Amino acid sequence: MTTDEREPTVRDQFRQFFALERDVLVLSLAMFAFSLGFQMTNRYLPEYLVALGASGFLVGLYGTLGNVISAVYPYPGGAISDRLGSRYALTLFGLVSTLGFGIWLVAPAIGPIAVGSLTLDPWLWVFVGLLFAQAWKSFGLGATFAVVKQATAPSKLAAGFASTETFRRTAFFIGPVLAAALIGLHPDFTVSFRYVLAVGVGGGAVGTVVQHLLYDPSGDTIGDSFGGVSQVRADLREMPDELRPLLIGDTLVRFANGMVYVFFVLVVTQFYEVGFDATLAVFGASYAVSLSPAAFFGYLLGVEMLVALATMVPAAKLAERVGLKPVVAFGFLVYGAFPVVLIYGPEVLAPAMSLQWAMVALFAFSGLRFAGLPSHKALIVGPAKQDAGGRVTGTYYLLRNTVVIPSAAVGGALWEFVSPELAFAVAAVVGVAGTAYFLAFGEEFEAYR
Repeated sequence: MTTDEREPTVRDQFRQFFALERDVLVLSLAMFAFSLGFQMTNRYLPEYLVALGASGFLVGLYGTLGNVISAVYPYPGGAISDRLGSRYALTLFGLVSTLGFGIWLVAPAIGPIAVGSLTLDPWLWVFVGLLFAQAWKSFGLGATFAVVKQATAPSKLAAGFASTETFRRTAFFIGPVLAAALIGLHPDFTVSFRYVLAVGVGGGAVGTVVQHLLYDPSGDTIGDSFGGVSQVRADLREMPDELRPLLIGDTLVRFANGMVYVFFVLVVTQFYEVGFDATLAVFGASYAVSLSPAAFFGYLLGVEMLVALATMVPAAKLAERVGLKPVVAFGFLVYGAFPVVLIYGPEVLAPAMSLQWAMVALFAFSGLRFAGLPSHKALIVGPAKQDAGGRVTGTYYLLRNTVVIPSAAVGGALWEFVSPELAFAVAAVVGVAGTAYFLAFGEEFEAYR
């Protein structure tokens, strides 16, 4: 096999990444910066809410608000880009996201505030901050899909998405691990987590300034074709028929995940209250390691993302041999099964290993759900016409995310008013049902048959 014919390594992907044109490179680095800030903070916000006095049901409502934002922000984001131009839109979204991190940072110091007969508790500002913090994250979703589709051969779509996901998920790995290290600096979570938020504010500010100064939008056409509500209706009517089984199965799986996603941190920190204590030998020396449950959760997310980074590219290459559908179905199955695995798995594994190592094993298993993500994206955009990838992607996510909106509230109600075990069990039933539907009715993308 020659150098040109061999499979690209992670090192090759990074070398290709830094060879990109300046504007694409700047946007990619900005995406990395904001993903880092959001991943450092977002997975801990349910714990932050509880520390500020919110109930489990309110945590569920917080997750639902995030679902609403994911569903409704992308189209207005495109309209704003049309009106202001991409450079100023990116700068605006960056500033707004940084403001959101700042609101989270000062939330404990704002309240409680009495307004007439009402008392505004500090946790309310976490909700307010979310409205701002997700602004940059919502920009350019469809455009990213379209660019990969235009630049990649149909039979290599999964590999193309695996490459871009590798860089983005690297931020997902670094963020929680860095957050865990910062949280370990102070025993009071509301204090230590504000260290994390301060880093998020700084990173958002730097990312905003850098992208504004370096990004050259002269050839950018993102958002130019947005046509308002009539365009949305037309896109819904014109969605490729072969996407419908994928959309239904995916929606059920994401609804299931949405029911419990915001509670993963509470399972570790409150339901099992498991930290990490061990003596590790490094180069002949012994070191005692002691982590609080909150800090341990960050490292668990790091384990999860290490598995994701290690499996996405091989799974994408496997899809070229076996097709996209079985790889996507495997990812769906892990998504669907993980809630019941997480809530009951530690007890099942108790005879074989300690609780802390059982958690490590379970989050490593969770990382396998990302193995199917590149193939999933390829299956979404593959059937679209060459010049319609962005609109098809936007329509797909608009439909899916709209249906998923109430999922966290449903999970929160079950968690608060019935039991955490039932919330996670119901989520698993819904997720596995979505996987079964996709296996029964999902269609393979022709280029992979």
